Amino acid sequence: MREALAGIPEGALVLAACSGGADSLALAAALAFVAPRMRLRAGLVTVDHQLQEGSAERARLVAAIGGELGLDPAEVLTVTVGTAGGPEAAAREARYAALAEAADRLGAEAVLLGHTRDDQAETVLLGLARGSGPRSLSGMAAESGRYRRPLLHIPRSTTVLACQAQNLRPWHDPHNEDVRYTRVRVRKQVLPVLERELGPGVAEALARTAAMAREDADALDEWAAVAYENCALSDIGGSVTLAVSELEKLPDAVRRRVLRRAAITAGAPSGALSATHVLAVDRLVTVWRGQKAVDLPGGLSAVRRYGTLIVAISPIA
Repeated sequence: MREALAGIPEGALVLAACSGGADSLALAAALAFVAPRMRLRAGLVTVDHQLQEGSAERARLVAAIGGELGLDPAEVLTVTVGTAGGPEAAAREARYAALAEAADRLGAEAVLLGHTRDDQAETVLLGLARGSGPRSLSGMAAESGRYRRPLLHIPRSTTVLACQAQNLRPWHDPHNEDVRYTRVRVRKQVLPVLERELGPGVAEALARTAAMAREDADALDEWAAVAYENCALSDIGGSVTLAVSELEKLPDAVRRRVLRRAAITAGAPSGALSATHVLAVDRLVTVWRGQKAVDLPGGLSAVRRYGTLIVAISPIA
């Protein structure tokens, strides 16, 4: 916790996002202990997703525990979960929107999340199953904007012991046992099989792999940012023009990052832009046979003309 809070200015407010489970409850208790010793203010927010009977009362009890720990403010954030992207994605979107609003309203310098090493291992396995590439395999970042994850290198078992040592009674969310959810199946079925068949330490190895993949992905992204500036002839008004001669000099991994950035800069929604889209644009550079424009999300097209690659709103004149 001390490492996670390092660099936050004295007197700043730090919020713990707490569901009442062992991970986030241990997180909140650690914040309550460390923050005053670092001359920081500490608070707690808990999100009521309104998806289960009695959720409002449970959220109220979590906020009350925050008050007992000395966390102030200790608030309940009530959200309405939509349906887009499935129940897990919709709940996550609603939760993060509520956390961002609370952080802005309260003037919080940081919001702490209770993800553990086990959560990281699950995230890596899900990324492997989707074939999402090294950025997805890098898992969750220890620090991302205002969000920090102090427990990312700690096993879930440690948070359970921490709660027991402090006489804190975590709430066990029944959704965490429901195998209809993909992440629960990974936790309850896939990881135990891997541990049994490959030996103990799989979760730790996956988390270590995530850390190494993140370092590599960060380095490639930095390289691609510089390469984009060298390749871009223009990126004004929703249209990006790149020099093919410069793109051809780049390694595949860097060039495709440049192409993805060009598409997003031109207006393609990042969530809808798939690896298949990027590979199709890449072939305009690497396997040029006079092919037609490539359609991209957001009503865009990519076309090669006179030694340039143009990404713009369709149709490209």
